[in-house]
Amino acid sequence: MPTWLILILVGVALVILGVATEIGQFLIWIGVIVVVASLIIGLVRRSRT
Repeated sequence: MPTWLILILVGVALVILGVATEIGQFLIWIGVIVVVASLIIGLVRRSRT
């Protein structure tokens, strides 16, 4: 399972349970940033070849 997916799932679980909602939101944002960065890096690599 990819790291970004784990971060998002844990963040959503924390937000839904109401436990450490700030940490949950932080994990969700980190997961989203990792996904976006991965997509951008993948597109850059494809365009170079």
